[in-house]
Amino acid sequence: MSKMEIRRRRINPKSSADEPLNQPKPSDALPLPLYLTNGLFFTMFFSVMYFLLGRWREKIRIGTPLHVVTLSELIAIVSCVASFVYLLGFFGIDFVQSIFSRPNHEPWDVELDDGKEIERFLIQENGSGGAGCGVQVRGVVPLQQPVLGVEKIAPLLSFAVGSVDDEEVIGEVVSGKIPSYSLESKLGDCKRAAFIRREALQRVIGRSIEGLPLEGFDYESILGQCCEMPVGYVQIPVGIAGPLLLDGREYSVPMATTEGCLVASTNRGCKAIHVSGGATSVLLRDGMTRAPVVRFQSAKRAAELKFFMEDSNNFETISLVFNKSSRFAKLQAVKCAIAGKNLYMRFNCFTGDAMGMNMVSKGVQNVLDYLQNDFPDMDVMGISGNFCSDKKPAAVNWIEGRGKSVVCEAVIKGEIVKKVLKTEVAALVELNILKNLTGSAMAGALGGFNAHASNIVSAVFLATGQDPAQNVESSHCITMMEPINNGEDLHISVTMPSIEVGTVGGGTQLASQSACLNLLGVKGACRESPGSHARLLATIVAGSVLAGELSLMSAISAGQLVNSHMKYNRSSKDVTKVSP
Repeated sequence: MSKMEIRRRRINPKSSADEPLNQPKPSDALPLPLYLTNGLFFTMFFSVMYFLLGRWREKIRIGTPLHVVTLSELIAIVSCVASFVYLLGFFGIDFVQSIFSRPNHEPWDVELDDGKEIERFLIQENGSGGAGCGVQVRGVVPLQQPVLGVEKIAPLLSFAVGSVDDEEVIGEVVSGKIPSYSLESKLGDCKRAAFIRREALQRVIGRSIEGLPLEGFDYESILGQCCEMPVGYVQIPVGIAGPLLLDGREYSVPMATTEGCLVASTNRGCKAIHVSGGATSVLLRDGMTRAPVVRFQSAKRAAELKFFMEDSNNFETISLVFNKSSRFAKLQAVKCAIAGKNLYMRFNCFTGDAMGMNMVSKGVQNVLDYLQNDFPDMDVMGISGNFCSDKKPAAVNWIEGRGKSVVCEAVIKGEIVKKVLKTEVAALVELNILKNLTGSAMAGALGGFNAHASNIVSAVFLATGQDPAQNVESSHCITMMEPINNGEDLHISVTMPSIEVGTVGGGTQLASQSACLNLLGVKGACRESPGSHARLLATIVAGSVLAGELSLMSAISAGQLVNSHMKYNRSSKDVTKVSP
């Protein structure tokens, strides 16, 4: 055989002779070879589009009207339109003709250019799955070739369009012929992929996961975003605490938890705050951090970059480079630390309503690429060097802050302490000193000078689609209590320096979590004031922690903790029966 150039010929049922379809096309008259012409227009289209998008993005960032264009932009627009018209005419017309030039269910044969026929595929629309379900190979008739080769091809073709039986696909996954992670792309159906992966898993491990629900979840919504290789979803009940009266507004706080008493206790704290006039909050800082680590040949050279980064004369240039990562990104500060010849640069960036890890990471990468020109001997060891610090307890977050830094306070009247919280002001103040302050110091706590801030933070995070692992630093909290008004009333406050939340991106886009954000009035991005939704969510988290701290400390002071947990946090179910 010579070249594997395939031409299609229509089989005429009324004649033994085949009718060639090699009709001349307008493109055949082009002076250049066809692939060069197409490549030229493809390159032109994508090049000018990249140029225009970059220019428009820069205009949006600096506030220049989009309709004001330069000569280069005008030329780029004309080139973009011309290349688009060519590509649409060349490929679009040919595609439309291929649809309307032959009737449905018409078979085609496939021949090699030298006339030596190898295989004939009879292809028709798949009628078993409804309209739009793809095509199916109905028969393969090889001439002068063994049937085995065709048998290997046909299942792959039909599998690619989703016409293979589930049992067959499960068998392929179990045998390892089809990777489990590729099911979504091969099947084109996320729910079916989850079902097949689930069945294959049960057969491989020999155990049942029947209690893990599969139905009732939108698996398309997590593809490439929240979770890979899903086999179901976990049900976590969501309770409502409140109303929490914070800064003059009432909020019903959603809390996703499996711990009994948590929602009830927080709700009691909300009641005590509400009847005492409410709580107030102040946002102290707002900035996400990322700290790459770079290495030089000497500590002196690392120090030179440190001085360069911390020089105020260079900050504006570094900010311009950093802020190109997003129209919301705004670099606020860079703090450097040296360990020998290694330099850690902690970038602090405003990220709008997003939690901002991806945004700040892209900005850091831009700066590193820029610095490489003036510091070619700089070796970037990692985009994150743990001086950030993300998802780990760290003094730098406790001192410098990360995400949103919030302080929330309230004055609880003495009569409310007695009637609602069932304890005394003096007893609460003394317990707070001994437990949250002295006891935590004895334990060497880092950011843990509280009763159970992480309980409330985790519950609100899960309900609103936040990253639950960031509960680690987001739960840094110091709870303060002191008597006021001659010891009659109680002043309570929580200071939380690193609440990391967002209202766009990640799990916030899932239906359940989006509904909880909508309940709080912080769903999505705020167009009028970017970042205000995320800041409000952070203050609600702090206000909820304040309520939770107040109630739990009162329960411990009054000796109610054990009794309440025995009543509400113990299951009467027989858990001795273990499913196979």
